[in-house]
Amino acid sequence: MAKKDKPLPGTRGSDTPHPVDVHVGQRIKLRRTLVGMTQGQLGESIGLTFQQVQKYERGFNRVSASKLWLLSNILDVQISYFFDEMPEATKQTFPGYETDNSESDVPEEELTLHRRQTLELVRAFSQVTDQNVRTQLNKMVKAMAGITDEE
Repeated sequence: MAKKDKPLPGTRGSDTPHPVDVHVGQRIKLRRTLVGMTQGQLGESIGLTFQQVQKYERGFNRVSASKLWLLSNILDVQISYFFDEMPEATKQTFPGYETDNSESDVPEEELTLHRRQTLELVRAFSQVTDQNVRTQLNKMVKAMAGITDEE
């Protein structure tokens, strides 16, 4: 009797989540963090426990179409947001997918750190109530990045 092949990620009997489910979960976490919600708050708003949200965010549980639609409304994003920035390797595992040929030389770890820092910066900036201070901060960051107003 031949040794049974290990099931593919995300299929029945596999302990490994499907890469698309992992990506969607990361996007849920990213957006939840950006809007300043806890897992508990998000879970309550969609009728789940924080543990279930945690499983979504890690990709261990798949997000149904109806929950994805609900999440897009609560997190104020288009459904396509959850699939944006999917790694090329994940996209290429699906027959019929047409690549957009946009590849990045930046390591994923650096992109993740960059996104996290961007989120923190946006959240802090949104807490500044004085419009003059916001304008000056914006000008300062642009100057530090070498961005001129013509761009």
